[in-house]
Amino acid sequence: MNLSKGFLLVLVGLFAYLSLLLALPFAQYILGAILVAYVLSPVQDRLERRVSPPIAAFALVVLTIAGVVVPLVVIIALVASDARRLVENADTESFGATELERLIEAQTGMQVDVTATLADSAQGIGGTILEQSTAWFSALTHTAVGLGVAIFLLYYLLKDGSALLAWIRELTPLPDDAQDDFYQELDAVMWAVLVGHVLIAIIQGTLAGVGLVATGVPNAAFWTLVMIVLSLIPLVGSFLVWGPAVIFLFLTGELAPAVALFVYSTIIVGLSDDYLRPILVDRYADLNPAVIILGVLGGVYAFGVMGLFYGPVVLGALIATLNVINDHYNRLEKTPGMR
Repeated sequence: MNLSKGFLLVLVGLFAYLSLLLALPFAQYILGAILVAYVLSPVQDRLERRVSPPIAAFALVVLTIAGVVVPLVVIIALVASDARRLVENADTESFGATELERLIEAQTGMQVDVTATLADSAQGIGGTILEQSTAWFSALTHTAVGLGVAIFLLYYLLKDGSALLAWIRELTPLPDDAQDDFYQELDAVMWAVLVGHVLIAIIQGTLAGVGLVATGVPNAAFWTLVMIVLSLIPLVGSFLVWGPAVIFLFLTGELAPAVALFVYSTIIVGLSDDYLRPILVDRYADLNPAVIILGVLGGVYAFGVMGLFYGPVVLGALIATLNVINDHYNRLEKTPGMR
């Protein structure tokens, strides 16, 4: 290696490191934009046959905001509304403060003002909230900026995605047929995770949420979101929510809703996996459940929330790479040129 090549490699390493520092604060939003762009890329290709790439990308970004941001705002509003009603109804009488004061006095002979104690605690909590308001404002600002970065990145990934892939293929020192095999394997893994597992989890969680709403379980919107996340993990699923919900309804005397929720969840939610998975997963790469479990759980620790999606993809990409090595490695050793 001569001095010029060494200098260029140092520059590449330096600017790659600095670029990583710039991207890390918004890593979750960047990963999210890449994921959404991948899902929408087939739609972008179809729209480009009728309109220009910028118009197609802009239309898809608008639809994404309407389809993701608006439902998220609705869910947050529902949860906030439930919390507000809980606070408004949480008066001292509902906690039996007077009876509690009488009981303490009868047992210990001491007079305790529970209401005043609760008020002092509330003031302390309020002071803590006030002290943390600056941190909350900073978090909200970071979220707003991150969403802006994700939206702009999504637009340009859709508009210039084909050129970006062509540039990556040009830089990759592998023959075209080896790259084709690798990208086909990776594409199959991506769709197996997104369609075969994420889509099924969304459907199962939503079906289970319909049961919660129909039987009057409180905070059904929140628990629906929890069940969607749990359904991403094989062998766990939404039972961890609707099972306790059945018990809750039974203990509160709602026998008919409890039985109805149990039957509905067992038949509709439980069997949906048996019918949907062969239809959706068999069209793509069939990932072992162990890969999904390790990818989801390990991905959350490694990548945060986006690790729910990228964890299994990383392990699947390793499998795809090993398959390409197995098919092409010996031939690459004998190839005189890189391409």
